[in-house]
Amino acid sequence: MSSFPALYGPSLPRLGTVPPEKLVIFCHGYGANGQDLIGLALNWQQDMPTVSYFSPDAPQKTPGMPGSFQWWDIGGFSQAEQERGVTQAAPFLDRFIDQQLEEAGLTEADLALVGFSQGTMLALFVGLQRPRPLAAVIGYSGAVAAPALLAKNIASRPPVLLVHGDIDHMIPPTAMTASERFLRNNDIDVQTHLSLGMGHGIAPDGIDLGRDFLQQAFGI
Repeated sequence: MSSFPALYGPSLPRLGTVPPEKLVIFCHGYGANGQDLIGLALNWQQDMPTVSYFSPDAPQKTPGMPGSFQWWDIGGFSQAEQERGVTQAAPFLDRFIDQQLEEAGLTEADLALVGFSQGTMLALFVGLQRPRPLAAVIGYSGAVAAPALLAKNIASRPPVLLVHGDIDHMIPPTAMTASERFLRNNDIDVQTHLSLGMGHGIAPDGIDLGRDFLQQAFGI
């Protein structure tokens, strides 16, 4: 039995009654919960009716913030603390991916990860270390976590889309530039977009780009 408890959170099944053909797993940001991103699925569902969406709560409760969760504590920002946090969180998401693929009878090529902020860090860290490439990884308002460690352990190269607000004061847009450089240096196909006038959030143009990127990745 796994030592990592299962993740739970809101989901949105594919339209109709037949099994899904594709899956999207959302990874929310620090101090949020699965409800924070499941709304994206409502924006995408009509254009991708064969996709089921899952948005689990992170495994740790955020201290002092009832109803909020974190993938890891961000009490410190050193390289060592970042590596420790994302490494400890990764098995929870890996197990959740495996569970959803097994239940749906699908493969990694049928699944995409979509993260926001801390969830982007986790999605990239996990997505690039899966033994078989996922369909896509989309990262909003985030960055590559533990780049030195990740570079040593890249096992697959799914296409990546990074979207960032140009006035994000939580994680500055320079983080997207650095992440793009890291991905290109490691032979990963990456697209980027800067949403003008947007802070630490997801603008309408970013939502539309995410939908288009997923449709291309899924071939739908």
